[in-house]
Amino acid sequence: MWQDFKKFAFKGNVMDLAIAVVIGAAFGKIVTSLVTDIITPLIGVLMGGVDFSGLVFQVGKAKFMYGNFIQSIFDFIIVALAIFMVIRIMLKFQRKKEEVVEESPVIDAKEALLVEIRDLLKNQKPL
Repeated sequence: MWQDFKKFAFKGNVMDLAIAVVIGAAFGKIVTSLVTDIITPLIGVLMGGVDFSGLVFQVGKAKFMYGNFIQSIFDFIIVALAIFMVIRIMLKFQRKKEEVVEESPVIDAKEALLVEIRDLLKNQKPL
């Protein structure tokens, strides 16, 4: 059982996934900081100092912080857009890489046999 677990855990796909999760978490922090520290204040300045996170309405003693909800939606859209752009760029590079690789034409068995017969006929001495 331990051997099977080691094969699974150290297989390339699992390690790649673990690395992707760590990098994704770090990238998420970067994008969250971008949204919180740069984009949201910029939008606040453009909209006359509006801060989404401060939007609250109260009914009795209950506070409804709908500004935090709007901010979370905004953060999600920015993070999704950033991830979309990164994946799009990666796919563009991957397509260019794939275009460079030229594969030789695949010859099926019949064509290979015909080529072999042709070569044998060429090398045959005339009578």
